Amino acid sequence: MLQPIARLGGRGLELLNDIGRAGIFLLRSLLGIFMPPWKIRPIIKQVYVIGASSFGVIFFTGAFVGMVLGLQGYYTLRMFGADSVLGSAVALSLIRELGPVLTALMVTGRVGSAICAEVGIMRISEQIDALECMAIDPYRFLISPKFVAGLVSVPLLTAIFNIVGLMGGFLVGVRLLGGNEGAYIQSMKSSVLIGDIRMCFVKSVCFALLIIWICADRGYWVHLGRNGFGAEGVSRATTQAVVISSVAILVADYVITFIML
Repeated sequence: MLQPIARLGGRGLELLNDIGRAGIFLLRSLLGIFMPPWKIRPIIKQVYVIGASSFGVIFFTGAFVGMVLGLQGYYTLRMFGADSVLGSAVALSLIRELGPVLTALMVTGRVGSAICAEVGIMRISEQIDALECMAIDPYRFLISPKFVAGLVSVPLLTAIFNIVGLMGGFLVGVRLLGGNEGAYIQSMKSSVLIGDIRMCFVKSVCFALLIIWICADRGYWVHLGRNGFGAEGVSRATTQAVVISSVAILVADYVITFIML
């Protein structure tokens, strides 16, 4: 009779332990950013891995999302005789929501999974234990550069996504479908406010923090999970990291939108 209650309590204690461990992981990783000696080379390497290597997928995703918005928006607004505000619809959709959210999801799929797998393999191959034996802080050496690079790269990728998406919407809505060029640009300029850009920036920074935190944490503590030890454990931890990061991004998107609107 008491076994189900005991199992439920055990799961609850395990969840609290995971949350506390993740909080300490985040704190030590962020503190490692400010601890000397500061080395720029690992940060540049991670900026290339997270940012520059993701440029292609962000460019094409932003272009086709903008083109779809231009296509759907033109035909929808034309039914109400409001096709002159197409630029406003495309710009606000991209800057407020689609730009930061889709950029974060693409970075999660491409980079977050790689971070979790990389750190997880270092854990199961005892490379992290070797760093600790040599009195090297693994948080500052491995994780902190990823946080700095993520906080720099994801907002820049979001800006690229938004710019390319606006160009894609202009290409379809104006050049291909014959919309008014001046109305597109003017409606976009008059509707996008500094608060919208601020919201986009805040979202991209928060999403970057969530991606690096969740994916690196899952890989770092892979040996303590219920997924087993070895390649199978790393693969399951990577899957969990991507799923949890994606859900966390969507939840954080709602919370930030609710607060800043």
